[in-house]
Amino acid sequence: MSHIFRAGIIGCGFIANNKHLPALQKLSGRLALTAFCDIRQERAQKACKEYGAPGAQVFTDYRKLLEQELEIVYVLTPNHMHCEITVAALEAGKHVLCEKPMALNTAQAQEMEKAAKENGKLLMIGFVRRFGNDCAVLKDFIDSGSFGEIYYAKAQYLRRKGCPGGWFGDKSRSGGGPLIDLGVHVIDLTRYLMGNPKPVSVYGATFDYLKNRPGIKDKGPGYVSASRGNKDIFDVEDLASAMIRYDNGTVISVEAAFSLNIKSDEGKIELFGTKAGAKMDPELEIYTELNGYMSDVQLKTPTALSFDGLFANEINHFVDCVMNGTECKSPAEDGIILMQILDAIYESARTGHE
Repeated sequence: MSHIFRAGIIGCGFIANNKHLPALQKLSGRLALTAFCDIRQERAQKACKEYGAPGAQVFTDYRKLLEQELEIVYVLTPNHMHCEITVAALEAGKHVLCEKPMALNTAQAQEMEKAAKENGKLLMIGFVRRFGNDCAVLKDFIDSGSFGEIYYAKAQYLRRKGCPGGWFGDKSRSGGGPLIDLGVHVIDLTRYLMGNPKPVSVYGATFDYLKNRPGIKDKGPGYVSASRGNKDIFDVEDLASAMIRYDNGTVISVEAAFSLNIKSDEGKIELFGTKAGAKMDPELEIYTELNGYMSDVQLKTPTALSFDGLFANEINHFVDCVMNGTECKSPAEDGIILMQILDAIYESARTGHE
């Protein structure tokens, strides 16, 4: 009989209940969710009742959870708590999967990686887009050489009115706005698809003209954080734009926005190579040459990102890494590099130069 890992959840808000916990529940043959922690006890109790193993416990202090006999901990809290909780969990002898972004800044990310190495535990970062069906298909083409040398990419994650409120607009808790919340997804995915080149320099600009659109009358469904309240602040950017240059000569253009005067929300990635180009928006399209003719290729297999199984793929991989020593696809090292890129974009925007 295979070993069943005892796992704890720290942070039982939206990302836990809507993404991670339903996926974890499907892995009952490999994981037992035996501990739940949230600063709001009722949220932890609700998650425990719905997803917990028999005898699972509820905590409001993560330190008490870390005293339990657990092998795995999921850190699903607001960004400002990632470093503190992850370091404590690693020092308590737990393997950790920490949601993106890794931390508030590079220094915190490096502290987290240091704790993982010193305690001989795995620290994986939740770059979930690496585990998507769309990523798998596109990477298959790239690895086969179908694109030749990829030298330029564009990545967009834009919302017309899309600040979730709560801690997302509070820089002290989020570390930034759409760049660190949304941009991190598309920056990481493009970098991963191109073989994880090392960043050399960035030029960035940030704006805060529209903010969280406080005067808008048409509220609409929007994006709502579980932490949203009547006294929310918004001191982050509402739009970020950047050019990232890597050591292999590749350049990426990135745009991320909470508030932007566009027709509708957009999220697309484009790659340009010497043999072919591609766009994920949301289906994958490939642009190439066939028999001397410029050709557009649309695959029969479904290529739009599917959330069905997405987080389960990530969690299964994490368990495989812990159980079998499988090489981690989203290690702490990559989280640090992403934080270096984000820090550099914000610094470039502040100073006005590369």
